[in-house]
Amino acid sequence: MTVARSRLIDIHSTPYYHITCRCVRRAFLCGVDSYTGKDYEHRRSWIEDKLFDLTSVFAIDVAAYAVMSNHYHLVLRIDNEQAQSWSTREVLERWARLFNGSMMAQRYLAGALLGEAELEVLSELVEDYRERLMSISWLMRILNESIARQANREDNCSGKFFEGRFKSQALLDEAALLSCMAYVDLNPVRAKMATTPEASDYTSIQARIQQDVEKALLPFIGNERQEQPKGIAFDLTDYLELVDWSGRAIRHNKRGSIPAKLPPILERLNLSEDDWLLQAQHFEKRFKRAAGHWYNLSQLAHRLGQHWLHGKSFKPKTT
Repeated sequence: MTVARSRLIDIHSTPYYHITCRCVRRAFLCGVDSYTGKDYEHRRSWIEDKLFDLTSVFAIDVAAYAVMSNHYHLVLRIDNEQAQSWSTREVLERWARLFNGSMMAQRYLAGALLGEAELEVLSELVEDYRERLMSISWLMRILNESIARQANREDNCSGKFFEGRFKSQALLDEAALLSCMAYVDLNPVRAKMATTPEASDYTSIQARIQQDVEKALLPFIGNERQEQPKGIAFDLTDYLELVDWSGRAIRHNKRGSIPAKLPPILERLNLSEDDWLLQAQHFEKRFKRAAGHWYNLSQLAHRLGQHWLHGKSFKPKTT
């Protein structure tokens, strides 16, 4: 049964979400279309450029992404604290980078004096804009509409380019977050579009390895400090080692090719080798609306008024 997006994306449950969006037409989003023979490889940069342009405006961070031939994956983090810290002017200035905004907002930004009644209306408008600027639905709407317009102009046609509803999965704990990020980063390896993570074009793993400062990804900040800035509480080197290890295991598809030494990050996540590889290869199939330990899935199901959510728990590592 379909569940309203407002119930599935709930910052009180988790700020992290896995987003998948697919094309509806036969023509590919990117790459060479085997049906028409046309090369749409240049469209990959459209997604990257527009995504990071938008996240510089929204209170939303990109933890991982991968742009494939006819779909793309995102792992996003909603930054409620950042959105609530914005002043009235900052909210209006950010919204003005996306849309013209109301006449009252334009007057305020131009320095016009507003009456008491107008200020009350403006205050309500600002809170509406603030909510939109931390909304994944609004981010996806603007991103997809922009790409669809560009693709339609290039194809000299009209109509839908993406499916009407993007797919979202709530990531309820650290294990779910990291396995989903690895699943996204290894998409080109699984699809045989690349042989290694570092050779996977238009992915967050390649951007992290190349230290591409133009792609403002949510950083790995380690987990040693008590008072930490915004970021993922693991070391980047540990994550890169884990993705590299997983990529080689997935590519060869033979247990004998896996190094004997497991990445230490698995020990901290309390995950077994087999369970991690299952998540990294089949994340979307194993989980539906949300991903995480059985207890976290149970809590979310209760908040949604359901008896259960599809998905198996991460199994504790056995000794």
